[in-house]
Amino acid sequence: MITICSCPCFLYSQSGDYRKPPALGIHFFFDDFKGASYVRSNGLRAALRDKQLSSFKDMAPGLALNYLYGLTNHLDLSVNIAGSFLAYPVPNRPAFAEDDFLLEADASINAKMLSDKHFFTPYLSFGIGISQYSGYSGAFMPLGGGLQLNMFDDAYLLINSQWRVAVSENTNYHFYHSIGFAGSIGKRKEKKVVALPPSIPETQGPRDSDGDGLTDNLDSCPDIPGLIKFNGCPDSDADGIPDKDDACPHTPGVARYQGCPVPDTDRDGINDEEDKCPHTPGLARYQGCPIPDSDKDGVNDEEDKCPDLPGEPSNHGCPLVKAEVEKKIAFAAQRIFFNTGRWVLLEKSFSALDEVVVILNRNPALKLDIDGYTDNTGPAAANLLLSHRRADAVRNYFISKDIDPARLNAAGHGQERPVSDNKTTAGRAANRRVELHVKY
Repeated sequence: MITICSCPCFLYSQSGDYRKPPALGIHFFFDDFKGASYVRSNGLRAALRDKQLSSFKDMAPGLALNYLYGLTNHLDLSVNIAGSFLAYPVPNRPAFAEDDFLLEADASINAKMLSDKHFFTPYLSFGIGISQYSGYSGAFMPLGGGLQLNMFDDAYLLINSQWRVAVSENTNYHFYHSIGFAGSIGKRKEKKVVALPPSIPETQGPRDSDGDGLTDNLDSCPDIPGLIKFNGCPDSDADGIPDKDDACPHTPGVARYQGCPVPDTDRDGINDEEDKCPHTPGLARYQGCPIPDSDKDGVNDEEDKCPDLPGEPSNHGCPLVKAEVEKKIAFAAQRIFFNTGRWVLLEKSFSALDEVVVILNRNPALKLDIDGYTDNTGPAAANLLLSHRRADAVRNYFISKDIDPARLNAAGHGQERPVSDNKTTAGRAANRRVELHVKY
């Protein structure tokens, strides 16, 4: 039998491929450390309720360069280099007195809800980045989302907000808000579809019904194109297990699960072989287990300010201080005395301070804030120094009574926060004080 095919032809089309060609962009952005700090301390709901998210005047502006490239119709690679001048709040370091240059670079994946065929495209982004500031290097994870507007042929308006999560000790949490334009620097790839060349006249002999290069007499799947190494049977998901032996032929898997992926019973994104809590949804940083609650008080350790001490959710996981204890501490504070302009404790203060020592020894989890204040007589700087020294004198007294220094925090506030009128003798006397506050 002789069969002749028509002449070859060539077709060009995008065939539904809307992957983004390489694009360069420039963005104007704002870094917000103040609002991020409030959200971390009090939660997003409290920040919105108390209107503590920063306004633009409290943020640090900067410029960023951006490279975009479409991996698929719905996934774009985004590489950013951003620079701004600000006083970066490096954790556990003294605050910088002057602004310096912050350089941040990150690579992210933008997961788009719609392809670039559409004018309006929301997306979520996640990635990893590094930063450099005044000799401090660190790493962070940008997590966020944004909107892409296709302005005209292969040009985009991009609006983005991110929560930049600190990964190393020299980086700080902050919000990153940007807006900018990107334009293509390449063309979309067009798929080339080539028709088969004229067939060669067939001669009588063994047939290859599925055209996979293996004749029917040697083909275990003669009607389905396959691979020679699998005796002519297909491996649709390319996992090394032929479809006829694969329980999940269209999802790559492993042989020990009959060609299916390693299961994730609790659907938390961590497969059972790596999940220490395979039947309870959890987080990767806890090896698939939920965030622990060490003291079993209903507040998880990441939000519990007293993780080893059962407390109340309303008090961030710490116990509530008893009213009678607060009353005794406040009464003792009223009996702390110094000579005018001096910071040496008078002996008549000792009995009141010893009462506080007894309370602290009976409640070893309690901590104490010691705040010193003065009236407005004399220079403000001298008053501030005097209030610091008086607070330190009280702290040193407690340390001399074997109270752990880590439980004691002393601070001076000078003539700030008066409780009475400094125009009268009685008012000034009331303003010269040391306040004691207990907490867990």
